[in-house]
Amino acid sequence: MQNHEIVEWDAVTLSRRIHKRDVSCVEVLDAFTKQIDRLNPVVNAIVNRQPQELLQAAARDLDQKLAKGEDKGPMHGFPQAPKDIMPAMGLVTSKGSPIFRGLISTSDSAAYARTRHGGSIFVGRTNSPEFGLGGHTVNSVYGATLNPFDLSKSAGGSSGGAGVSVALRMLPVADGTDMMGSLRTPAAFNNIFGMRTSVGCVPHGPSEDVFFQQFSVSGPMARNVPDLALLLSVQAGYDARLPLTRKQDDPTRFSTSLERDFNDVKIAWLGDLDGRLPMDPGLTDICKSALSHFHTIGCDVQEATLDFDLHQAWQAWIDLRSFTIAGNSAGLYRDSATRAQLKTDAVWEIERGLKLSAERIFNASVTRSSFYRTLLSLFDRYDYLVLPSTQVFPFPVQEPWPRSINGIAMDTYHRWMEIVLIATLGGLPALSAPAGFNPAGLPAGLQIIGPPQADFEVLQLGHAYDQASQFSKTRSPLLDRATADSPPQSLIQRIKKSQGGVP
Repeated sequence: MQNHEIVEWDAVTLSRRIHKRDVSCVEVLDAFTKQIDRLNPVVNAIVNRQPQELLQAAARDLDQKLAKGEDKGPMHGFPQAPKDIMPAMGLVTSKGSPIFRGLISTSDSAAYARTRHGGSIFVGRTNSPEFGLGGHTVNSVYGATLNPFDLSKSAGGSSGGAGVSVALRMLPVADGTDMMGSLRTPAAFNNIFGMRTSVGCVPHGPSEDVFFQQFSVSGPMARNVPDLALLLSVQAGYDARLPLTRKQDDPTRFSTSLERDFNDVKIAWLGDLDGRLPMDPGLTDICKSALSHFHTIGCDVQEATLDFDLHQAWQAWIDLRSFTIAGNSAGLYRDSATRAQLKTDAVWEIERGLKLSAERIFNASVTRSSFYRTLLSLFDRYDYLVLPSTQVFPFPVQEPWPRSINGIAMDTYHRWMEIVLIATLGGLPALSAPAGFNPAGLPAGLQIIGPPQADFEVLQLGHAYDQASQFSKTRSPLLDRATADSPPQSLIQRIKKSQGGVP
């Protein structure tokens, strides 16, 4: 079996071939290791790689288990690299911060425990910005992750390392988290799928607070929707330690057929919210053109308006976000030694959060509740909402974040991602799906948003759309270049220099 052939299989095929014992877990590990060796030095997506002899021993053990009829599940023998934000036992969890450089975790997060128990082999971590803050994967511990469609551009974030790893076949599927588009932005930037699950679908944590934390969720990234569902079938389900997870949900549902008749299903096209959100030139047109594929599968697509004051929603969001971040990180801020190592954006969020009054936080939650009711009124008329995943195409990797969009200045480091807040504030499931490319070859993505707790139904629509559009079939040019031609050393050196020598 050729290594190239193995890494090109989709995850569903890979799982089937492993279980039929057409290919061994050792062969799968070897194939993906060689792919990582070939391409990761170019893009810097997988960090903190683990000793190969330990990984091979784990793969041999999984082969022996399968030979004895011990099946760990659909991800038996899958190489995985958990996002470097939540703890993974025995691996460094730096969170992209020099404060935690080299800190080895002694336990797994709930989602990582499930993938590990399900037979995954943790080969390293995927890169993320410091504390997952911002939509650009760069930090002072590991450096920047580069976009596989244009190495001078951002891979998105915060699950940028995961997105690139999937796009370049260095992992069959990957996990991520999403608070403000952290699964959706890198999915759009890397021409893959990223699913922001609804609150409670996948256990996220546990952490010190298990009640207030309602914004950041864990979810899957993949090259196609059946692969996404495969990972979600392992991640999802109730966890008594996390009271927002749902006991009545059956994660095996994600293993069932995604086929469905979409005739006369109503879709609301929200676009740029009636011009209230600035967009890169050409981005809205690409996404609007992609709507034809919803027509192809029988959907009725109509232009719709979100009747809510976006300024009011934004203010509520940044209050609730700063409150959450300050609560998680105030101790690091108050300690002068660790405060000096925090990036500027983290300090801004913490200081802002510490100044908020209880009344202001409560009023922000009231505004969020009103926003949610507005979304429910849309779902009285439509089955799904669709809008672009991002307001920009992948931007230069040397830029910390887009300072302006189409001439409109961005007043915070995350204002350029405002378009993702519909799903986040509503706690709704949202799938970022490929939508096409601009003339420069940079990808765009569409968000498919479903009503509350309709994660499976969102996957069904995303799958039908993908079959019609075929946008996800467009590959990174790096995949088809010889190794010697791949590393653009002059570019990598320029990036290192711009980051002050960060590797």
